[in-house]
Amino acid sequence: LLTGFGATAAGYFVQGWFKFGGVEFFKINAVEYMGEEKAWDNKTGIYLASAAAAECIADVFLCPLEAVRIRSVSDPEFCTGLADGFVKMAKTEGLKGFYAGLLPILGKQVPYTMAKFAVQGSAADSIYLSMGKTPDELSATANLGVSLGSGVIAGVAAAIISHPADTLLSKVNKAGAGGSGSMMSRLVNIAGEIGFWNLCTVGLIPRCVMIGTLTAGQFGIFDTVMNALGASKFHFTNPDAIDGGH
Repeated sequence: LLTGFGATAAGYFVQGWFKFGGVEFFKINAVEYMGEEKAWDNKTGIYLASAAAAECIADVFLCPLEAVRIRSVSDPEFCTGLADGFVKMAKTEGLKGFYAGLLPILGKQVPYTMAKFAVQGSAADSIYLSMGKTPDELSATANLGVSLGSGVIAGVAAAIISHPADTLLSKVNKAGAGGSGSMMSRLVNIAGEIGFWNLCTVGLIPRCVMIGTLTAGQFGIFDTVMNALGASKFHFTNPDAIDGGH
């Protein structure tokens, strides 16, 4: 059960650090560049672009850890831990081995993260609108509740979008999977073997439950950490609401 746990924990801690922090960084800079009114009108695009940029950066750091994790799970005798796995993979496969799964990771994580942050932002805005409140008018506990609720919605949407690529990723790092050709040809071969319908549906329901819960937890933890540091999560502001609708 704990096989690959070290690589998993390290990988997703590093990825989360760059992803959540990166999205905030790119959102804030986009608003400063565009101005609040234009940013409000284009907030979905900003969410999508910020999430894509942050995820690409995060995946460069995640990929080697994910490669070690998948190899250690598929071959428990491959290594005794994260450090040992890194050394063995570096010796036997070099840099190519660490980044063999980068394409499917990007194919999985970038759409997943774009959907996650765009849907969560939209869902949170809808919840605040239904309450007739802004984040500044609510307590930290109430804002946390909004993050958790919108996080569940975002997680389910992101799980559905990323599921096919996630299935491919779980296969491509296994030795011999998809033949011995290029990465693209291997992915095509694996997809052909599994079938499009199975790629999209097999294991989807438990993945939605898992990712919905995990995503809610991620947004909840992020908000809690931000509050503990005396910072607040960036929220888009509707200029018309500030001006009383004029």
